[in-house]
Amino acid sequence: MDGLQPLIDFVAKHPRLLVITGAGCSTAAGIPDYRDENGAWKRQEPMRYQLFVDSALARQRYWARSMLGWRTMAGALPTAAHHALAQLERAGRIVQLVTQNVDGLHQAAGSQAVVDLHGRIDTVCCLGCGVRSPRRALQEELMARNPDWLALDARSLPDGDADLESLDFAAFGVPACPHCGGLLKPDVVSSVKACHVSVWRLCVRRWRRPMPCSWPALH
Repeated sequence: MDGLQPLIDFVAKHPRLLVITGAGCSTAAGIPDYRDENGAWKRQEPMRYQLFVDSALARQRYWARSMLGWRTMAGALPTAAHHALAQLERAGRIVQLVTQNVDGLHQAAGSQAVVDLHGRIDTVCCLGCGVRSPRRALQEELMARNPDWLALDARSLPDGDADLESLDFAAFGVPACPHCGGLLKPDVVSSVKACHVSVWRLCVRRWRRPMPCSWPALH
């Protein structure tokens, strides 16, 4: 309790809170984080937007991993932390929650004033026509197209390009947008610039005026 006392005192002193959460809020739900305590990558660095749109093989590798990893994401349930934050919001103590997580567990726990800073992994966006659709529907299509992959464990997939020959990612079937035939990508923020824009829009929408900050200029 002694370690929590500064937090308890802060919450008691400030009745209207803006809360920012990160990966640590969801690790207890079985969703792994990407970095260690020193900020180094624990596993392969997340897919970059430019590589995703430029390389068909990169997209196949991404969706193959995603199809297997979706089992963990789709089955995750809100943790005690998610429920506690939702309860604080219902009590009027939290006026805004900004999360770096893409799992939607804050909303599943009942929080409503949520800004998904990096987007949501449970939604898919078409880069051609902009239509958004549930990730669940794409999962069903991926499984139907790639039944031989369903027996694999996501942890068995190679981490680097040098190991790609061990699995035939080029044979993995990736569906296109049913509306325009365009590329489908997870509806998550793909750049630091886009993340900054999300925060700026939040500031304008919430406080109706610019807030001083030290973020890099947006070009």
